[in-house]
Amino acid sequence: MAKSKTTKSKSKSKSSLFGLNQRQKIVLGSFFFFVGLALFISFLSFIWTWQADHSTINEVFNRDIPSKNLLSKFGAYLGHFFIYKGIGIAAFNFSILVMMSGLYLFLNLKQISLAKRWFWGLYLMLIISIGLGFFASSHPVLGGMIGYELNDIAADFIGKTGTILVICFLFIIYLVVRLKITPKHITNLFRSKAVAEDLQDLKTEPEQKDAEELKVETNFTEKDKTPADQANDAEIENAFVLNNEDKSFDKQENNNISNSESDEVKMEVETTNEDEEVDEKSQKIVENFGEFDPTLELKNFKFPSLDLLKDYTKGTGITINEKELEQNKNKIVETLNNYKIGIAQIKATVGPTVTLYEIIPDAGIRISKIKNLEDDIALSLSALGIRIIAPIPGKGTIGIEVPSQKPSIVSMKSVASSSKFQNAEMALPIAFGKNISNETFVVDLAKMPHLLMAGATGQGKSVGLNVILTSLLYQKHPAEVKFVLVDPKKVELTLFNKIERHYLAKLPDTEEAIITDNTKVINTLNSLCIEMDARYELLKKAMVRNIREYNVKFKARKLNPENGHRFLPYIVLVVDEFADLIMTAGKEVETPIARLAQLARAIGIHLIIATQRPSVNVITGMIKANFPARIAFRVTSKIDSRTILDAGGADQLIGRGDMLFTQGNEVIRLQCAFVDTPEVEKITDFIGSQKAYPEAYQLPEYVGEESKSPLDNSIEDRDKLFNDAAEVIVTAQQGSASLLQRKLKLGYNRAGRIIDQLEAAGIVGPFEGSKARQVLVPDMNALNELLKNE
Repeated sequence: MAKSKTTKSKSKSKSSLFGLNQRQKIVLGSFFFFVGLALFISFLSFIWTWQADHSTINEVFNRDIPSKNLLSKFGAYLGHFFIYKGIGIAAFNFSILVMMSGLYLFLNLKQISLAKRWFWGLYLMLIISIGLGFFASSHPVLGGMIGYELNDIAADFIGKTGTILVICFLFIIYLVVRLKITPKHITNLFRSKAVAEDLQDLKTEPEQKDAEELKVETNFTEKDKTPADQANDAEIENAFVLNNEDKSFDKQENNNISNSESDEVKMEVETTNEDEEVDEKSQKIVENFGEFDPTLELKNFKFPSLDLLKDYTKGTGITINEKELEQNKNKIVETLNNYKIGIAQIKATVGPTVTLYEIIPDAGIRISKIKNLEDDIALSLSALGIRIIAPIPGKGTIGIEVPSQKPSIVSMKSVASSSKFQNAEMALPIAFGKNISNETFVVDLAKMPHLLMAGATGQGKSVGLNVILTSLLYQKHPAEVKFVLVDPKKVELTLFNKIERHYLAKLPDTEEAIITDNTKVINTLNSLCIEMDARYELLKKAMVRNIREYNVKFKARKLNPENGHRFLPYIVLVVDEFADLIMTAGKEVETPIARLAQLARAIGIHLIIATQRPSVNVITGMIKANFPARIAFRVTSKIDSRTILDAGGADQLIGRGDMLFTQGNEVIRLQCAFVDTPEVEKITDFIGSQKAYPEAYQLPEYVGEESKSPLDNSIEDRDKLFNDAAEVIVTAQQGSASLLQRKLKLGYNRAGRIIDQLEAAGIVGPFEGSKARQVLVPDMNALNELLKNE
């Protein structure tokens, strides 16, 4: 009776382990199993998405930031904590242990074996973390921060060699104690494999036949065999194997030479693989981390939506006035008939602001005769801006462009929403507007490679610049393009100040990115020349020919940033009024502009220069030769049209965005898209409100002559005629070297040195280009007092 009571109490204590009944164990076991399963899923997803989710770890409670982990932000945080900050991929073992614990509770198994599994599981996790932290330290996901730090501590105390010895020792402990693997097991494993291979090689046809006969004789049925028969069969089989081992020994000796030769071939293959070490390394980095993504720092950047733009046409498009078309056709036919010019066929193509009438004259009519009737046709149509294209390039027709009585506005929204612009596979796509056939006209600034714009005041030049900048803002990420904006008017481009830390580039230690001071323009242009030379040096090291090939190679991680390589964004220089720069700075501006225009195309620096009057002293032959792409809005004279386009026609445009575009071949008439100031303001506000870079893109520092080391004010080193020169300057109140040359009969070099000494002494001001220096001392009394105090 007592014995049965004791047994009952033992069974009761076993079933109520941890004070839990069976139902509680099932619930708790299910909880642990699904927690372990969730950990495993989050860890597995973290391996593929840890780079994309790295920036969201600190934004766990921000619902606006998405996560790519299968368990969203919770899974990303668990993976970051256990794998990246913890023990690396060894954390998978932890999730398996948690699932196993749940199964033990759910099935009510013995917890003694579970504790043993936890002990050796944690031990294995430690070995894996330390081992991967040592052998794969460049991959933080494999060993985790714990593995890396433990290796770092061990390396400080016992060195790398000692660390390897410790890892090997810990691994041997696991093999021997946990898996019970000894050297004897390994020896037997290799011996059994060798015996099996030799047995298969040495079996001849007679032996195989004997073996088959033996099998027929001995294997009647396995059921009929007695234990004695089975023992006898085992002895026969052992003897057969030993006999074959003796026979195979001679054959192995004979094949030693051939085996060594095959080993040498293998070594040659391994040597060949080592020749591709750089490519394999970059490929391995790409496989582990993916290609370099320049947009990763602002990966959540959102491009402005088309809703920020205004649709001036309200979706109606072009309205065709058939009455107007018929009247114009009749007047053109009548005018040409008056001059005995017959028309075989006429066709009208309606554009936003201009209608193109294509005519095919009768045989024998000279084209020049029709061309000379331009003013007569304009008189008969009572229209402004008649333009005759004789003949139309690529067609056997003559074109007569006639402005519409009610022109349509081409909105930036209609152009930006077109499939041509949205699907444009270009480096720097620009949607200028629509052509005579009402088709969106999109070009690539990178292929122009520079653009020259001209037009009289109020004809659409500033709007055209805004269209170019807006097009690039809608297509290119801040990491891909940077703008250098020069605005001497100080009011045209001020709205783009809001996107300074996104898209603009500027010199170091300058307050505003948009340049309005002409003296800073010189420094900026020279800084761009320094940037150009530095980029060409990078292309030379990378052994590529242009910026596109360089960035492709850099994204593929084939260029090491430690060697100075970096992702190169495109740089677009925009000058709103070039004539003002030439008037104030002259050669100091023209020289770097010409140098950039000649050389900067391949390294991604592109120029857009706009001016009101394209005279030859502003747009010189050196500049024109390197600007094949040109835009002409309405100008005041035919001379200006020929200066900008090398052809007439710009003086006959109707204004308000009507323009001619050429890229070195034919001249195309376009209606420039219209984007108003409130639209630009909405776009810049939208971009400026998003996360930006810490500062604007920094151009290389340029030290001009006026910014060099301070002038020497040593009294001992002054010229003997210093005092006389000071009296001449103060008396005349004109600080120029030519005055000293005339008054003191000096050479130019000596007069220049004395002027520098006068500047160092505070008598005259700094150099101001072609102007005379300012005299800072008002009269002789002040001069005497100044020299006396020195």
